[in-house]
Amino acid sequence: MTLDEILDLWHADSQLDRTELGEEALKIPQLHSKYYKLYANERLKLRRLQASHKQLVKAKNEYYNGTIDYDEMRERGWEPNPLKILKTDIPQYVDADEEVINLNLKMAYHQEIVDFLDNAIRSLNSRGFNISAAIKWEQFKVGV
Repeated sequence: MTLDEILDLWHADSQLDRTELGEEALKIPQLHSKYYKLYANERLKLRRLQASHKQLVKAKNEYYNGTIDYDEMRERGWEPNPLKILKTDIPQYVDADEEVINLNLKMAYHQEIVDFLDNAIRSLNSRGFNISAAIKWEQFKVGV
């Protein structure tokens, strides 16, 4: 799912029907399950991206160092590096590499999703207290 889709889902699910607070309290476990499933899936995607990032950075280090296997380079669709790069400058080239940058952006996007879902789950954890406070407020207003 995209971040926008998750935000739209949360916008709808975060609304409380003040006339049916009991029903809203009963929906909490279902919502928790729904968002925890999304959270777990997105966290796994992020972990896979992080593993891919480590592999890509290693391959790029070998590429810029000139020690990459020719077959692996061709497999990845890379042309031989014509530059002679000092060992101390290799991290700078790796960080500025377009593939590395794109993977970093992808990881940042999924990190945003994971962080948002974590916050949504935290909000759901306190939802029962909020509903209880709303019920007490309604009782106070009517003098019970």
